[in-house]
Amino acid sequence: MHRSKRFAALIPLVLLTAGARPVRAPESIHANENRVAAGTLANGVWTVRLETRTGVWHPEGPEGRAITVGAFAEVGKAATAPGPLIRVRAGTTVHVLLQNNYDAPLTVSGFGKTRGASDSTVIAPHASADVRFVAASPGTYYYTAHRPPQGGNVAPEDLQLGGAIVVDPASGSAADRVFVIGWWLTVDPKSPTGLGRGTMTINGLSWPHTERLDYAQGDSVRWRVVNLTGADHPMHLHGFYFRVNARGDGITDSLYTAEQQKMEVTQIVDPGATMAVAWRATQPGNWIFHCHYATHLSTTVALDTENGEIDESMAEHHRSDRPHQMYGLVMGIRVEPRGVQAAAPTGARPIRLIVREQPKVYGNQPGFSFVLGGTPDELNRDAMPVPGPTLVLERGKPVAITIINHSIDRAAVHWHGIELESYPDGVPGWSGAGTNVLPSIGPGDSITVRFTPPRAGSFMYHSHFNELRQISAGLYGSIVVVEPGTRLNTETDRLLFFGTAGYGINPVFGPYPAFVMNGQTQPEPMNLKVGTKYRFRLFNLAGDEPLLVSLNAGATPTAWLPVAKDGYPLQAAQVKSQAAKLVFDPGEIYDYEFTPTASGELTLSFGPVPDPPGTPPLPPIFQPRAPTVTVQVHVHQ
Repeated sequence: MHRSKRFAALIPLVLLTAGARPVRAPESIHANENRVAAGTLANGVWTVRLETRTGVWHPEGPEGRAITVGAFAEVGKAATAPGPLIRVRAGTTVHVLLQNNYDAPLTVSGFGKTRGASDSTVIAPHASADVRFVAASPGTYYYTAHRPPQGGNVAPEDLQLGGAIVVDPASGSAADRVFVIGWWLTVDPKSPTGLGRGTMTINGLSWPHTERLDYAQGDSVRWRVVNLTGADHPMHLHGFYFRVNARGDGITDSLYTAEQQKMEVTQIVDPGATMAVAWRATQPGNWIFHCHYATHLSTTVALDTENGEIDESMAEHHRSDRPHQMYGLVMGIRVEPRGVQAAAPTGARPIRLIVREQPKVYGNQPGFSFVLGGTPDELNRDAMPVPGPTLVLERGKPVAITIINHSIDRAAVHWHGIELESYPDGVPGWSGAGTNVLPSIGPGDSITVRFTPPRAGSFMYHSHFNELRQISAGLYGSIVVVEPGTRLNTETDRLLFFGTAGYGINPVFGPYPAFVMNGQTQPEPMNLKVGTKYRFRLFNLAGDEPLLVSLNAGATPTAWLPVAKDGYPLQAAQVKSQAAKLVFDPGEIYDYEFTPTASGELTLSFGPVPDPPGTPPLPPIFQPRAPTVTVQVHVHQ
């Protein structure tokens, strides 16, 4: 993400911390599941009466810490975070009556003809406004509000003043769910993490208090996601592919045609963006939908964190899913079995993976590694390959993978993008069902998981325990599933796995860890042959920001052919030559074909997305970003 996005999420937090106004809390603010639309319909006009209130919000459950914030309420009803859902059919005239109960003017956006910030309305203190718009275009939108900014930025107590607007087609089913991503964060330059205290929420709650989504095996599922935070979120679904049906920015919403739709397991939702997805619950058991930024499901976004450390005395009143302790942007999904279940596979190919840890690999931080059993690395206790070994599996051939934990931390492994049964999916304390739930692997212990990859493609495996520490320190590897009877051609299949050299303790001010490709901060040159078709398989687990990768001829990207996303082949209409330049987030996988046409020198570069021209420099308190790395690519006859 370039600074206009990433630092839009961080710079405001520095400024909004100081001078937050203390306000008495007259009422509780309720989490909003976005199931019921606010307002009433009369004479073809949908009328919604909203007012602002101040109250206490418990995003981590009733026993968790309380935050005093502003929120919207439908008149006569409880205030909610996010605000009341406005949902109407296309062509409906929407009449919104807004009452500002604050002692300061309120700027409200989203209720104009374009529903964007340009259509904002300023309401004087203790005054009201009357706005109307025609919900002409079906799609997913939102509204927001704030009092006068502090230092040019929205104050933290106003970050919950927003809600979803859904315009359904004039006819047809509206059976989908709406999820609004929110946050509340303060910054403390003296804190080791740069953060004072914070939380990230979906529909007003943080895991493990987020709603459990219950479906039956075979159900078709449709979701709308709205991002009301200043950061992007790569949203990842375990166990299933979803189809992206639409994406929007709050002003317009683009409904994809059948030829534009992609099947994915991870999709970025930019700041202020929306998306609509659909998937089918084909496998029973417990699953999760979560942001793939490790920070966004870590204790960093737990309100029980004090001065960068978890406050165990408070945590006792707010138990997470210990011992895993996910927080933040996670939704739990439960799929009940229906019909006859498939028998467990037999004749599985045995594989052993060993988890290793060594101290002070990345400065004072430890390093982690996967080692393949039965190889020379197993006998060499100093071997710490990063990434871990590429697992080459065959479509339709079962495997039994025994994970042996030789680290001093607990461990779990997620098989990212693989459609499999719930138990081996890798989320300790959740994967499985009923009493048959996957445990984490204690130091010196092991576990065997079994699955059968159903499709050929590019996938990956990585830690799903203490992810911020373990993934950044090297606990990941690639999976290539080939068709039965075929082999992976290591000459023409080039696997490029992007990560970081350790993790950033302070995600706000830095320093930020260096990016690595295939475990190296400065990879060796690549050699390619003219006329040979190569398949570049790109995997991203590089920290908590988007990564820019490009294959360049001089200063200009050359061209390559996209062929797959997250292991799923693209439609023929999408396989078109394009500039060899990719911005992607952790949790995403892309496959490209590239055929050099002439000998010469190319470069492969990877690093942070550059700031737009004219972006002002950051204050000196911010450390420099990780540098872009350039790899020489020699093309010869």
